[in-house]
Amino acid sequence: MGHSLSPHMHQAAYSHLEMDAKYITIEPDPLDLEKTIKTASQNGISGLNVTIPFKQDVLPYVQTDKLAKRIGAVNTIDFSRKKPIGYNTDVGGARKSFEHHGIDLSGTNSVVIGSGGAGRALSFMLSDSGSNVSIVNRTECKAHELSKSVPSSTGHGFSELTNLILESDILVNTTSVGMKTDVSPVPIGSLRSDLVVMDAVYRPLETRLLRDAKEAGSTTIDGAWMLLYQGVESFEIWTGKKAPIDAMNNAIRSNL
Repeated sequence: MGHSLSPHMHQAAYSHLEMDAKYITIEPDPLDLEKTIKTASQNGISGLNVTIPFKQDVLPYVQTDKLAKRIGAVNTIDFSRKKPIGYNTDVGGARKSFEHHGIDLSGTNSVVIGSGGAGRALSFMLSDSGSNVSIVNRTECKAHELSKSVPSSTGHGFSELTNLILESDILVNTTSVGMKTDVSPVPIGSLRSDLVVMDAVYRPLETRLLRDAKEAGSTTIDGAWMLLYQGVESFEIWTGKKAPIDAMNNAIRSNL
């Protein structure tokens, strides 16, 4: 929880719109997520963001919308109805990140590293946007399992990563590699100038993968863009107000 920039981002939005609201973090008991959700809903909280590793674990305790149900992961919970509703705003956040950088995903080949909550969201988003997706995971069977649900996708182990990248236009890292150590999940020799590289890690803002990609001349997208746009969507779900995007973006980047 300590690495999260969501409090800064949402508090900036509340201040900009002069709303009497506060965004706090909660460290839930992994064995009692249902109690955490119920307690929050009964104490005047409008909604919750759900971070790793709980995005799939909360599914039994919320009523998911169609997108979150299809993906099998929730990152936003809304308490405005009788039963908590689970959404996945990571999908929209990822899509808008590419749009912001002028990247057309239709007809591309893409590689997604990781098959957790963010990996699921990115894989479905890329597939729905017309990209052929190769899902790579250290535990290869998890990549194969996810690929059964994602149209136009295949599952692979890390031994295939270099060759897959050479045949792709888009590369996305959704693992935590590069967050706490200055390492990259991708061999630098597989990066090139006509590749678009996105890293979902946002702390540090420029990971080793993104530094390597810049050196290779690749187009890069840092993880703060996805954080911003998924937060914008969550804010609008909870408040019904149009999110002040610039204020939220400034809050994120000034705290990195």
